Amino acid sequence: MKSNYFSSRRSFIKKTSVAAAGISIVPRSVLGKGFIAPSDKLNIAVIGGGGKGYSDMVNAWNNGASNIAAICDVDWNMAAKGLKKFPNANKYKDFRKLLDNEKDIDALTISTPDHTHAVIAHSAMQLGKHVYVQKPLTHNIYEARVLTETARKNKIVTQMGNQGASGPGVKQMIKWFDEGLIGNVSEAHVWTNRPVWPQGSAAPTEKPTLLDGLDWDNWIGPAQWVDYHPLYHPFKWRGWWNFGTGALGDMGCHLMDPPYRILGLEYPTEVESSVGAIFTQDWTPDYNPGSCPPSSRTQLKFKPTKKNPVELKFNWTDGGLRPFHPDLIPADHPLGGENSSNGVLMIGEKGIMTCGVYGRNPKIYLNSGELILPPKEEEKESLPEHGHQVDWVNACKAGFKSAEHKKLTSSFDYAGPLTESVLMGNLAIRSYNLREKKGRRFDYPGRKKLIWDGINMKVTNYEPANQFVKREYREGWKL
Repeated sequence: MKSNYFSSRRSFIKKTSVAAAGISIVPRSVLGKGFIAPSDKLNIAVIGGGGKGYSDMVNAWNNGASNIAAICDVDWNMAAKGLKKFPNANKYKDFRKLLDNEKDIDALTISTPDHTHAVIAHSAMQLGKHVYVQKPLTHNIYEARVLTETARKNKIVTQMGNQGASGPGVKQMIKWFDEGLIGNVSEAHVWTNRPVWPQGSAAPTEKPTLLDGLDWDNWIGPAQWVDYHPLYHPFKWRGWWNFGTGALGDMGCHLMDPPYRILGLEYPTEVESSVGAIFTQDWTPDYNPGSCPPSSRTQLKFKPTKKNPVELKFNWTDGGLRPFHPDLIPADHPLGGENSSNGVLMIGEKGIMTCGVYGRNPKIYLNSGELILPPKEEEKESLPEHGHQVDWVNACKAGFKSAEHKKLTSSFDYAGPLTESVLMGNLAIRSYNLREKKGRRFDYPGRKKLIWDGINMKVTNYEPANQFVKREYREGWKL
């Protein structure tokens, strides 16, 4: 059954259309202070209502400025909080049925596990629906390219959920760099304490009872079939290549965003990785190809850009690994964010610019010894997450070619190439353990620098690595 909102919305539009033929429409100010006409509300469907999906829907709803018309989740237990807050929203477990039934939907928020982002967003955009998609934009590089091109072709208003991109910290860092305070940047370091979920272990073999109310077939979606296990759902799916993108996929679109944006980077030209391992009882390293590694180190290289006319070495570490203290930063100062657990260092000719996750606590350590801090904020942010979702809603109302759309900080024109660059690291990480039999021993030819043709999405010096550019979709699912 449709929610009451739909009938009232259609009735409103019909009445105002008739009235417009001979009578001017009453100004909104006459309707009352704070009143939002039904025709002015964006009609939003939510795919993935638990966890981050809950805050995405609440922030887009913005205290009633938009309408949450439908909520879809394969596990209504996960979405219980959202369903309680929006009791009039129609409920679904299959996004395809939602798209078939909810013809009045204008836009969707998509906050599901990584492996289903692309198929849901692509299906919605093919119907002309605007989309907000959680980071990382997609599960693999090919999917990111498809979504970027589809959004542009179909004139879809898009935003990826790396909310720090809309924050004051990143804006301050852009201003500092554009003023030339640190000069050209030849080296960047980005790191995270993730994973904070299991990684590196063998796949489970036992078959526990399926959770009540969980639609496991739809949860698996386009991924290769495995039986339900709590090591996959909820939350721990991030550590399995079948579903997630590991620590790099989880935090890369947050932490890599400041230098990528500030320096105007494009596709990387090469990538190299090494990974940690879990050791067996006889101290043999056990690299499980189905699970993301417990820690990794990756270096990407980028060509000079208009904003930064020197080659850049871009270093990523996870699993608690972090860069060493540069001499410019006092020994008792944390690196990046609090406790040095996550952060960004941009090494320039004149100094080092640094921040924590989401661009928080930006600062510059100049070669002269001076410490530069941002001006104190006089006012707190009036909207949660710096208005990242609300800006998207406003752009959806204004349209694809509007000024509101152009000012979005993570439309797919930007978020697509950023995601491709982030997932290039995973291409090297997954290639690291590919092996070939050489007589009585194994060789690991994937443990090399991979040369990348970004335009054609292809590793040019090691063909087996290209198997990770895209995935094989389960029967019945496609992009």
